[in-house]
Amino acid sequence: MVIHGQFVDIRARKIFPAALSILNGLIQSIDEIEEAPQQFILPGFVDAHVHIESSLLAPSEFARMAVTHGTLATISDPHEIANVLGLQGVEYMIENGKQVPFYFNYGAPSCVPATIFETAGAVLSVAEVDALLQKPEILYLSEMMNFPGVIYDDAEVHAKIQSAHRHGKPVDGHAPGLTGDALRKYVSAGISTDHECFTLSEALEKIALGMKILIREGSAARNFDTLIPLMAKHANQLMFCSDDKHPDSLLLGHINQLAARAIGLGYNVFDVLQVACLNPVAHYGMQHGTLQVGESADFIVVDNLQDFNTQQAYVKGMLVAEHGKCLFPSVNVNCLNQFFAQELVGSDLHYMPQTMEPVIVCLDGQLITETLNTPAELLLPENDFLKLVVLNRYNAAPPAIAYIKNFGIKNGAIAGSVAHDSHNIIAVGSSDEQICKAINLVIAAKGALVACNELEEKVLPLPLAGLMSNQEAWVVAEQYTELDNFSKNVLGSNLRAPFMSLSFMALLVIPQLKLSDLGLFNGHKFEFVRKV
Repeated sequence: MVIHGQFVDIRARKIFPAALSILNGLIQSIDEIEEAPQQFILPGFVDAHVHIESSLLAPSEFARMAVTHGTLATISDPHEIANVLGLQGVEYMIENGKQVPFYFNYGAPSCVPATIFETAGAVLSVAEVDALLQKPEILYLSEMMNFPGVIYDDAEVHAKIQSAHRHGKPVDGHAPGLTGDALRKYVSAGISTDHECFTLSEALEKIALGMKILIREGSAARNFDTLIPLMAKHANQLMFCSDDKHPDSLLLGHINQLAARAIGLGYNVFDVLQVACLNPVAHYGMQHGTLQVGESADFIVVDNLQDFNTQQAYVKGMLVAEHGKCLFPSVNVNCLNQFFAQELVGSDLHYMPQTMEPVIVCLDGQLITETLNTPAELLLPENDFLKLVVLNRYNAAPPAIAYIKNFGIKNGAIAGSVAHDSHNIIAVGSSDEQICKAINLVIAAKGALVACNELEEKVLPLPLAGLMSNQEAWVVAEQYTELDNFSKNVLGSNLRAPFMSLSFMALLVIPQLKLSDLGLFNGHKFEFVRKV
């Protein structure tokens, strides 16, 4: 097979008409010719940090949608399913991903459970992490979220890091807002990346210490605009990632969108493509081809170098997508789960606020939150102070209750079994009755995303670990879009991604104020403000 087009040689920083010869899935030759069609041949895009589970899709279905946008590989952290199902969940992700032509490069989850301040469904021991790191499918130790454990020399944390070093595999970081001596201690442990920077100065400090910075643009956390100025001088130390991407936004685009935005801002095309295509392969030692003779024939053909519209995508010489359509079929998705929550009644949600109640302030487009100490008499739905509830999904337990601002729901509730990182049930709404209704719909489905009011209820079932659907990607995207529109247009939420934002309100390792099933938590002090 021979492909003709304008060959984009990122390393040599030149573009020339070429004939690309492929035999047995490998690139045999790249020959410069006099003329070739005005289509551009380049390596496939790589998402350098993503939790596949957050797409609500099984890996095999994620791949079917991603290839249509020119993404051929991911660096995938399976700690969401690991927090629910442990080692069995990680192995499930590996095996499901093997059934499709796509490069899922998994990490060994480093923090299961993520903290001791929440209830998870599993624990991954040092021995289990070490066993995972010995697998060829596991390329790295996933994000070390327990940065206090690194800084204060927690023995188990350091044993996991040392295991990765022993096996010659990099360690991903997760250190939002960490600077100064604490950051230097964190980096000195051998942690090589960070995707949690939310200021430019923070990113520059980490780059100066040798870290690679992942510019993240997901469905909820959006740091592209803040961090893209790094491209001017630090392209060698950057990668693009989505981290968490819901199916409606994955339907529209992926890493190709970040490349296009960077080009639109005037950055050099070779720098942008180095970040989008090559840097992750080098950093993680991926098997994904980078358009070199003798390598696997993994590449895409795009119509231009501004929008990067993918005309064709190839994996190991096989055409896997063409003009927006995936060319390989769905595979059967078996459903594992662990779901034992008990239904609630309205009186279970009775809570007497403090005279000055600490309120979680949700920030649109950010994972961090703020704290607003508010007089109890102002805590009313009409003032956009809503109840937030987290309920243990693994055992019968009383709910944790707090107040939150900026969700904007006027009459109704939303809830889900996707609540990072332990994935207990989380809900927010305008009344106890509606919150209770939404939570009970999640429980009835043994995992779902739900939006409801007095008249209607919308349910997207997630039978795979309470995190993922077993349906085709485009079906799930349509279901999610309907749910998202209902939460905004009917219930009144003014957030760009209400369900994604909701899922992060239980993420204790991101400051400032969050809620776990065990109580209200201060992420700066790493301690409870109030227990259940």
